[in-house]
Amino acid sequence: MPPEEPPTLTLRERKKREARRALAQAALRLTLDRGLENVRVEDIATEVGVSPRTFNNYFSSKEQAVCSVVIDRHEGMREALLARPEGEPLWESVKQAVLEQYSREGEPDRAYVARTRELMGQLMLRGEFLNAHAAVERVLAETIAKRVGGVDHLLCRLMASSVESAVRVAFVNWFTEGEPLLPTLERLLDELAAGMPTLTGGTAPKPESNATTPLGESLC
Repeated sequence: MPPEEPPTLTLRERKKREARRALAQAALRLTLDRGLENVRVEDIATEVGVSPRTFNNYFSSKEQAVCSVVIDRHEGMREALLARPEGEPLWESVKQAVLEQYSREGEPDRAYVARTRELMGQLMLRGEFLNAHAAVERVLAETIAKRVGGVDHLLCRLMASSVESAVRVAFVNWFTEGEPLLPTLERLLDELAAGMPTLTGGTAPKPESNATTPLGESLC
């Protein structure tokens, strides 16, 4: 089935997207500078030059606004995936869409990432942070389903979850080990697409029927 053409946004839709993104970025910036407890909805709205009522049209809380920066990238991945050539294998399309998005963002600033990770780990933000990641995964699954014409939505969700896991693993590896993000991410996506042959290529020996644990307990 041919890929769905990416929707052309109207001027009004583009302005709404830009306003939402500006509010989210302002919320994160102010929270990093002052701490979440010292930031009000009014402060975020003033930073962008809109009213608190306008803020409430986009977000239900300042916590949601801070964490929504995670959701921004789903728009780029969705559009990139739907624009991939007809007939291209699905995994290749997904891989190129993800790499395109992260290439566009450029190499992250390590100090900024460290501060943001610490912030998102706070109890007050943890729930919204997980909700934001779930939203990204849901949109990716829906886009994969559109790309392939529906089929099994459960498998689309599984594929989207696998992709998000690869992104997370590559990002943590970049942050902790200092290895380049994009080559690592590409390698992980290639492994997923091929069924992880590097890990599963060997044949593991079958345990004997009377095998025991180090504590002497039966494995069965």
